[in-house]
Amino acid sequence: MSIEKFITVTEVDDGAALAEPLFQRAYKKSVPDFPHHIVAFYHRADGVQVPVSYVHFTDCGDIYLAGGACTDGNVLRAMTSGQQAALHEYGGLMLATLRHGFALYGPRCEAIFTCCGDRRALETTPKVGFIETGIQYLLVNWLSTADVKRRREMTAKAQNFMPF
Repeated sequence: MSIEKFITVTEVDDGAALAEPLFQRAYKKSVPDFPHHIVAFYHRADGVQVPVSYVHFTDCGDIYLAGGACTDGNVLRAMTSGQQAALHEYGGLMLATLRHGFALYGPRCEAIFTCCGDRRALETTPKVGFIETGIQYLLVNWLSTADVKRRREMTAKAQNFMPF
């Protein structure tokens, strides 16, 4: 079974209206009040679409920051065993939201950074090309060729936003 049969991933304008409960449970903070909000919606059997996963991308010009990834475990547990198996085979909802964000924002920047210390998230981040920067918790995906000096500059810029 393909996850596209029961999951839709999209950018939304009002992240707070759709993902606030997810974000609050995960971070005890409010969803960022600026773009870009990526939400995965689960299509329940009754036809209702419910937010099940979220990630935020911050535009910093030459780089983007990806952070705030969270998923609603209650919604995951309510899925059929076939849907759960399909998500597991795919690699999870964090992977789906990150891939969608990369498709949208990757062409607009030289690198995407993320701040990550969660064991489960660290299993997913390499699947979208994130690698270690040498700074604890800070990972990067270099999207365009950049010389070593330029990469150091962008890494320092991203580090200034930590945690994100």
